[in-house]
Amino acid sequence: MKMKTLKRSVTLLITLILLSAAGFWAWATFGAQKAEVLAQAALVSDDAVTVTVDDGFSMQPAYPSSTGFIFYSGGLVIPEAYAAHLRPIAEAGHPVFAPKMPLNLAVFNLNAAEEIIAAHPEITDWVIGGHSLGGAMAAQYALAHDDEIDGLVLWASFPADGADLSGHEVKAVSVFGSNDGLALPAEIKESAARLPSDTNFAEIEGGNHAQFGDYGTQSGDRPAEILLTEQIQLTAGYTLELISTVADTP
Repeated sequence: MKMKTLKRSVTLLITLILLSAAGFWAWATFGAQKAEVLAQAALVSDDAVTVTVDDGFSMQPAYPSSTGFIFYSGGLVIPEAYAAHLRPIAEAGHPVFAPKMPLNLAVFNLNAAEEIIAAHPEITDWVIGGHSLGGAMAAQYALAHDDEIDGLVLWASFPADGADLSGHEVKAVSVFGSNDGLALPAEIKESAARLPSDTNFAEIEGGNHAQFGDYGTQSGDRPAEILLTEQIQLTAGYTLELISTVADTP
């Protein structure tokens, strides 16, 4: 009798674990922040940029440079939500790659950049970056692959504790919003000790966390005091400055 009760308890426990796992999978997959109007429009190909949407997306310029940009999306945000911010980088001639992450969390595929780099031997210089959690994972990848990563771009993000790039030669820029309610400006500035000494800290006055993508509002964030289009322009501009620095380095 006791053995039957034990078996029933174990079966019930396993069932609850499986249901919880299934619930988390559904929440992370279908509850992720989606691409809104500007992002969707940026995913349309034209004569200057060919966009391919497949497990994330890539943007291939008609006349590509030899410097590529890999972007890790923020936690529970699909990569397509960043298309409007990344499109100006491709239009400037740099191939862009935004891989889809398992459960839309970059922590589950930190090494997504490896496959991209291996598939594009024609690209000789690589910059990696990301938003929020994606930026932290991009920094972790850059730390472990400093022989192949030349630049690091952080949007509303900073390296995790223990990820110290201060002694590395990677070029870096940290772009953040003064109105960010999630990646607080004070936390961003404190991360300077874990980044190269010549890192450019670029504060966007009035910018917030969610406007580093185009996916609507985000719980815990503060309202932006600038238009989304302005934050897109400034974010892409600071990113291009960093990429140009890498591209110009012999």
